[in-house]
Amino acid sequence: MTQNFKNHARFVPLFHFVLSLMILAFLLISAWNLIRSPGLPSAMGVLLGLILVLVFYYARGFPLAVQDRLIRLEMRLRLRETLPAELQSRIPDLTPEQLIGLRFAGDGELAGLVQRVLDGDLSECQEIKKAIQDWQADDYRC
Repeated sequence: MTQNFKNHARFVPLFHFVLSLMILAFLLISAWNLIRSPGLPSAMGVLLGLILVLVFYYARGFPLAVQDRLIRLEMRLRLRETLPAELQSRIPDLTPEQLIGLRFAGDGELAGLVQRVLDGDLSECQEIKKAIQDWQADDYRC
């Protein structure tokens, strides 16, 4: 399947849907047990449920933060190689969100999109992605 704006988000059904619902169900059942039978064992069940929620959240959040840092670095290097000299000096003006939005643009349209972003025509990551005509897929993610 060819990657584009509509299908570029990555969802792993067992992680995002099944595991998240299992953790939520565990937490709710543990809370119900604590209400019905207050005590240390049922309180520990609620605590374990909360721990699982936090682990689930951070297991996704930490790698995304690293990915965003790598994208920013990759895009700064790519922009230095592809932009005309007058735009290269403006690379620091691009926000991390804008750099992340620009990452899917082909080299041929990158300078035009960067100019539109710097002019204020595009600012949000999603609108930048929607403006891309020559979508470059990210095929190296797992």
